[in-house]
Amino acid sequence: MLNKFLFTSIDNASLTVFRVIFGFLIAAEAFGAIFTGWVKRALINPKFTFNFIGLDFLQPLPGNGMYFYFALMGLFGLLVMLGYKYRFSMAGFTIMWAGVYFMQKNSYNNHYYLLLLLCLLMLLVPASRYFSLDALKKPSFKKISMPQWCKWLIILQVWIVYTYASIAKLYPDWLDLSVAKMLMQSKADYFLIGGLLQERWVHFFITYTGILFDLLIVPLLLIKRTRKWAFFASIFFHLFNSFVFQIGIFPYMSLAFSLFFFEPKTIRDLFLKKKELYTANEIEIPNYKNALLFFGSIYFIVQILLPLRHWVIKDNVLWTEEGHRLSWRMMLRGKSGIITFKLVNHTTGKTHFVNLRDYLSRKQQKIVATKPDVIWQFAQYLKKEYQEKGEEISVYATASKVSVNGSEYEAFVKPEVDLAKEPWHYFKHEEWIYPYHPK
Repeated sequence: MLNKFLFTSIDNASLTVFRVIFGFLIAAEAFGAIFTGWVKRALINPKFTFNFIGLDFLQPLPGNGMYFYFALMGLFGLLVMLGYKYRFSMAGFTIMWAGVYFMQKNSYNNHYYLLLLLCLLMLLVPASRYFSLDALKKPSFKKISMPQWCKWLIILQVWIVYTYASIAKLYPDWLDLSVAKMLMQSKADYFLIGGLLQERWVHFFITYTGILFDLLIVPLLLIKRTRKWAFFASIFFHLFNSFVFQIGIFPYMSLAFSLFFFEPKTIRDLFLKKKELYTANEIEIPNYKNALLFFGSIYFIVQILLPLRHWVIKDNVLWTEEGHRLSWRMMLRGKSGIITFKLVNHTTGKTHFVNLRDYLSRKQQKIVATKPDVIWQFAQYLKKEYQEKGEEISVYATASKVSVNGSEYEAFVKPEVDLAKEPWHYFKHEEWIYPYHPK
């Protein structure tokens, strides 16, 4: 039964078309980051970036090096689209995207994490066996079929993402429309629809269709009777997100996932009319079967358990951010905060307050006020800076207050704790964060 499910050969039209779209989109993401100014704002202008803790060696290239870095990523994306030296090109983009993802948290987005996972999955599948320069160059490489596990690898990953995105919305501030109202207030100046987005019925629609869409879209796409209507709903949902939230390539990537739900003949007739349709449905057991089952099981167990880790960490994840990343908690809350850092120099005996503008970009100043890991990292950065001058310091976060979803500001970091001396705990709560007492 398992062999039939995983290793039945099916037509590879969906994977072929997805590879072309995927390559185009990742190239657009890389080149777009240059031309929209994102590379300059996030990686060139700041003195340093807040990398994932433990990966301090990941910092942007000096000067204009990151422009060349992203240009090379864009080139790899185009090569993926064309199917030229596919594995090498896909690996090149994956490694470079992982570098960008882990070197900065200023613009953290669950979609960036999803792209990293998709890159890893696309490395595994035979996506360049048809309609590619690789197949054109070497006709014996050409193939019109693929194992069925290639399709389910993508579907299961997408299903996990959507399911957790729906479950995460089941909390009071989302259900009482507070989050939708807050999100739409920043869109009030949009041409034509800005006023409409402030209507309460629109907030209700966004709130509850968001829950239902995320929960039901994959099952409805899997059922033949509902597939067409689910696809039309996807078009509306993702184009709305693209226009209103301006989240780059990801609405279009999400629409491209639909390729794996439709019949191969449908995909072939729409996009690859000259392709021979594979219908033999042979079962071929590969020599990598045991490795696929072993590593595939571990991968999906991690994907299922990782988003649940905040339930075993003390206090509310909305407040502490502990367990927020890598958990598909998308557009769930808005946070604002204020903070000052007091530096006590034990070598000189002087005390002063740090001017954040001397160290951080405007966006970095915003995240350092609300995210405990960034607060801790900034204290460590100051400690290292003074150590290089032969001076010992203590760093205290004073006047630290945070508001979640427009609530009253509450004290956030305990001001008596020397953050320069605190270790970071990867899998437990940081006790220097005040408990959350929403009013």
